[in-house]
Amino acid sequence: MTDLEAADSAVQSTVTGEAGGVELRLERHRVELTAYCYRMLGSAFDAEDAVQETLVRAWRGFDRFEGRSALRSWLYRIATNVCLTMLEGSQRRARPMDLGPASSSETPLGPPRAEATWIQPIPDSRVLPAGADPAELAVSRESIRLAFVAALQHLPPRQRAVLILREVLQWSAAEVAELLGATVASVNSALQRARATLSARDLSTSERIQLPDGEFQELLARYADAFARYDIEALVALLHEDATLSMPPYDLWLRGPADIRRWWVGPGAECRGSRLVPASANGLPAFGQYRPSGPGGRHEPFSLQVLEFSGDRLLGFNAFLDAERLFPLFGLPLRLEE
Repeated sequence: MTDLEAADSAVQSTVTGEAGGVELRLERHRVELTAYCYRMLGSAFDAEDAVQETLVRAWRGFDRFEGRSALRSWLYRIATNVCLTMLEGSQRRARPMDLGPASSSETPLGPPRAEATWIQPIPDSRVLPAGADPAELAVSRESIRLAFVAALQHLPPRQRAVLILREVLQWSAAEVAELLGATVASVNSALQRARATLSARDLSTSERIQLPDGEFQELLARYADAFARYDIEALVALLHEDATLSMPPYDLWLRGPADIRRWWVGPGAECRGSRLVPASANGLPAFGQYRPSGPGGRHEPFSLQVLEFSGDRLLGFNAFLDAERLFPLFGLPLRLEE
């Protein structure tokens, strides 16, 4: 190798090393940015697209960044702009409970709605930082609950960003104003309006009672065993008096043990013989549900069950039926063999 070739190689190694260092610095923020974009957009897939676009823009513009502000603040500014652009002209994502009153177990299922209608679940691993302080982790879990994310969608996009940054991430009004290119007064005003909107939503957080972890794991095991055996009486015994059942992409949702029981012994009876694989979503316990599919013991993906509990009672049974898309996101296999 000539001296000139050696010099070129050294320069190339330096450039490659610097680029790798930048990517590493940006990548460290992926989880918290995904959580932020998920709260803004209500979709796991949209959030991942937004974060990828954020990191690409940051990587391309890193030489112009030059440390003029904190890297984290700069990334949140980019992510906010990406999310605001994605929200332009889009409809508000919702849960079935947001779209109309509860149905009865005799109500026809009706046609499915488009994917963009619904709040989607997201794996805990994509949005909850590993090794975080327990108190911070508890706040993070609360702020990605399905009900809270659905409530956020009632806010105009900029109000949504203000509330998340101020209330969830604990940014100061001055920091949020700088990020949005606004005044502190306008940020405080937006926060006040956002709080008023959320206060009118029933987030049911006051009803949830947390069991000690050991007792809660026993409760989940009881549920999983009852569902695998399709023991309706045991399942109904676990239901809270205000329990709800929903099945996006369908509008239909039910409230109360009586209607849920009638559904489980009626149309839901096709779930008999299902197998469950544990997962976690939105700070909540979840299961991948596989229904029997023909002879040979094969089970195919059917739904991602995301469960909400209050004490030792099941408060929300949320079955997301877009299994073909959701299972890979949650690292769940697309087939179970006997």
